[in-house]
Amino acid sequence: MGSFKLILGFFAITAIVFAMAGGCSPEFNKADADKEVYKIIDSKWKNGFGQKANYIIADSNIPSPNDVNIDITLAETQPEPISLAEAVAIATKYNRDYQTQKENLYLSALSLTGERYKYALKWFGTVDYDYTRNGKEVFESKTKYWPRRTVTKEKWENAETETLEAQIGVQKTFITPEGILLNTNLAFDWLRFLSGDPDTTLVGILSGTLDIPLLGNGGGKLAWENLTQAERVVLYQIRTFNRFRQTFVVSIINEYYGVLRQKDSVNNAKNNWNSSVEYRKQAELEAKCGRTPAYQVDQARQRELDAYNGYVTALQRYEQSLDFFKIQLTIPITTPIELDQNELVALGTTATSEPNFTVDDAIDTALQCRLDLANSYNIIEDAHRKVVLASQGLGVQLDLSASAKVKTERDTDIDNFEFNKGTYNLGIHADLPFDRKNQRNIYREALIILERRQREYSNDIDSVVLDVRQAYRLLLSTAEQYLTQKKSLALAEDRVKNMPVLLKSGRAQIRDLLDAQDSLLEAQNDLTSALVGHTIAILSFYRDIGILQVRPDGMWEQSQTTVSRNQTNERESNNQSSRDNI
Repeated sequence: MGSFKLILGFFAITAIVFAMAGGCSPEFNKADADKEVYKIIDSKWKNGFGQKANYIIADSNIPSPNDVNIDITLAETQPEPISLAEAVAIATKYNRDYQTQKENLYLSALSLTGERYKYALKWFGTVDYDYTRNGKEVFESKTKYWPRRTVTKEKWENAETETLEAQIGVQKTFITPEGILLNTNLAFDWLRFLSGDPDTTLVGILSGTLDIPLLGNGGGKLAWENLTQAERVVLYQIRTFNRFRQTFVVSIINEYYGVLRQKDSVNNAKNNWNSSVEYRKQAELEAKCGRTPAYQVDQARQRELDAYNGYVTALQRYEQSLDFFKIQLTIPITTPIELDQNELVALGTTATSEPNFTVDDAIDTALQCRLDLANSYNIIEDAHRKVVLASQGLGVQLDLSASAKVKTERDTDIDNFEFNKGTYNLGIHADLPFDRKNQRNIYREALIILERRQREYSNDIDSVVLDVRQAYRLLLSTAEQYLTQKKSLALAEDRVKNMPVLLKSGRAQIRDLLDAQDSLLEAQNDLTSALVGHTIAILSFYRDIGILQVRPDGMWEQSQTTVSRNQTNERESNNQSSRDNI
């Protein structure tokens, strides 16, 4: 009868195992991971980090109404010009570096889910079936009386054993910041329920262990530090992602205008070449009439060749810059695209702008708003916690431990635990500091890392201040350069315009006309470069002081956040107090 119950239980459990094998598909697990990860990211995303948009990885089905939405069809022939906003949207959606940053953010939160799961309520179920057959040698002796002798006979016997165990239950671990660790476990032996009489109930086992660190860094202190660090890493990665978005949008806009600048230089070079052709023809006609020396005709021909070479070179640079930009947009290089030249025209209609606050205010704002600097400061706090934890491992380690294990009465209700028959344990464990070489090394390493993190934070502050001062000076200088280049272009245009009159009156030569045309080409290119340079300087300045906000469409807007020097001095005073305490 017992063997029959064993076989019955085996088949019942096998059926349950195969029924549950397909219960959790890869698609379900993927969707479940996405749901948990983005719940963590959403809970840790603060308003000061930037708009919550464009952070969902490409293969996730999590809906996000704030993600960039583009509807652009790239034609194989006669492509429609891509506007600046469209280019930024395409890059935000498909750029490889951007995708990597989103995945880094996702992976940091995914790692946190694993750390949190250590302290979550977990169900478990185990099924173990073992069959063993042992062959052994047996010696059988028999005594014969005539003639008298002992006969030993050798034979083999087979021993068979079968075991079938099945448990289902729930377990949970509790942890506190003080390092108190409580492990609980409730398991049921459900084999008897499956293979026995229908009236048979489950047999339950309730167990638990408690560890309390009285002295030192035992118990759950290391586990609590790991959980704390995992929580903070997600916060750091959110800041890193948003800082990346600020630099990313500036780089895409810079490259977009850079391509337009190259295209504008192609147009200027082509116009210069066409003008050189006209000047060469004019010089040849005048030479036939005897009004122009032959050497000046040669000069005009040489300048025409130089102009054509300049046009070819400018065209090659433009096509190369366009191909590089396609890589940033993750568009196949062979796909023909054009950028909207009207974006450059519209840019030229805007007036130059300068910041409405001083460089000191800009520095104060950067020290308050730069996300990378906030990470650098918080990493000091992480290093300080590890120093404290390592120092606690140097002395006496004293832990209080307790455990309990209680079963239910057999063939009774599962909630009827026999607490009076349970197994209980209470103990105190001390580790005297006779050997602390490893702990000493860990502590010394933690101190060095803390010093290093403090130096890195101090260096990061200097770097931020340097960035802001350079960006501020660049903003002012590019504004002046743009105004200067506008005047230079106007002067070059007047020279070219007046040159025919001077030639007719004999007060100028062909060479003067060619020099004026070269100056016009240079002034045209310099003006475009100054215009683009000033625009990027504005964006870079707002980026470096930390107030450049990225919209859901990938474009930017300026935050109105500014910080006075008094506010920053107060914050720095608080930070210095914290460092002094460290």
